[in-house]
Amino acid sequence: MFLRFNGQRVREIFTFPAVLLFLMIFVGKVSGAPASGGRQDTLKLDLKKAEKMFVDSNLLLLAAKYNIDAQKALILQSRLYPNPNLSYSRGPIIPLHDAQSQYPYSDFGTNAESAATLSQLVLLAGKRNKQIKIAEANSTLAEYEFFDLLRTLKYTLRSDFYNIYYLQQSAHVYDSEIKALQQIADAYDTEKGKYISEKEVVRIKAQLYAFQSEYNELNNQISDVEGELKLLIKVKAKYYLVPEVDTAALHKWNPDRFAITTLLDSAYKNRTDLLIAKENTEINKLTYRYQKALAVPDLTLFLSYDHQGSYAKDFNAAGVSIDLPFINRNQGNIRMAKIMIDNTLALQQNAEATVEENVTRALQKAYTKNTLNEKINAQFTADFERLAKEVVDSYQKRSISILDFLDFYDSYKQNIIQVNAIRYGRIQAFEDINFYTATNFFN
Repeated sequence: MFLRFNGQRVREIFTFPAVLLFLMIFVGKVSGAPASGGRQDTLKLDLKKAEKMFVDSNLLLLAAKYNIDAQKALILQSRLYPNPNLSYSRGPIIPLHDAQSQYPYSDFGTNAESAATLSQLVLLAGKRNKQIKIAEANSTLAEYEFFDLLRTLKYTLRSDFYNIYYLQQSAHVYDSEIKALQQIADAYDTEKGKYISEKEVVRIKAQLYAFQSEYNELNNQISDVEGELKLLIKVKAKYYLVPEVDTAALHKWNPDRFAITTLLDSAYKNRTDLLIAKENTEINKLTYRYQKALAVPDLTLFLSYDHQGSYAKDFNAAGVSIDLPFINRNQGNIRMAKIMIDNTLALQQNAEATVEENVTRALQKAYTKNTLNEKINAQFTADFERLAKEVVDSYQKRSISILDFLDFYDSYKQNIIQVNAIRYGRIQAFEDINFYTATNFFN
């Protein structure tokens, strides 16, 4: 029997038990044997379950909810009026002796002087109402930030979920091929020096080591994405996640289903980053009005009582006090607030300008990825499965060499990886549309 390696035909004797084991492993690979290798604590979950776990337990969402509650508490605080102020004094603390005084002897308890003042701050220029409006706007902003965080994290969750699924599909191929090549390498080791050259052993092991290196990198990539997903849904690190995907339902997704105008209308209405930009502009407008109001000094009303420290005993009076705004008229804060309006308006306009670009680009990408997927979906998988059976039959009949068999093996791996990448790219394009429109058009 002859084998082919890099275009060269090489005579080789292969033991029948190793051939049989190799064929059994290959057939197991074609039938979709799992690549988990018996890992413990496997957690299977579909997307709906993953999203529920995310909403119920994600710590970042929990922190954002607390922030909303905190901002609502500030609304309550802003509605409160200033407290009245009461001051009282009594003396002297150190006894006084003055023969010329009306009271020659006085101390803290005898012939003491007592004075009291009750004052109330009155906010002018509508400062209280302006504070309430700012607090309400900040509460609304916190809600928008919560939903924007939810939108972003859901996008990450869904992307990671599908990415893990397709990476694991590729890992199945590596897992099976490495097992098969390891058996071949072991078989070659037993025959080395008898019927085959050491060079052939080195070539087979080189291919095995290359597959193992690629498989290790792929597993590291899966672990990184898996770690991010576990953090999102708050799953312990010991679990090995196995996403369950309805590929038939995914295949029905079509970019023609929604018009570009529908997508854009949804984006302008629901994009929380756009709502945040608008709310920041509104907050700065409210802040500007509040800073102008602060230029108006507040009024303090007071009542005072003096037991015997005035020209008359038990003297009482009413009064008013107010700052004179001759020097500090809050000029700097007013100017800063006005500039911040221009700043947030520019950011708002930039956010609005990016909406149409985001949605249009995402839709174009979905068309491109969907077209590419349709070109390979109809016959590619079926053709390879048919070829796999034919190659097995041909090898059993000894009409092809073991290295021809391995060439097909390598081609099968490369193409399956490419197909999985294309399929994931297609799903990711639809997820981009969901993200940029802030609506689950494809779910």
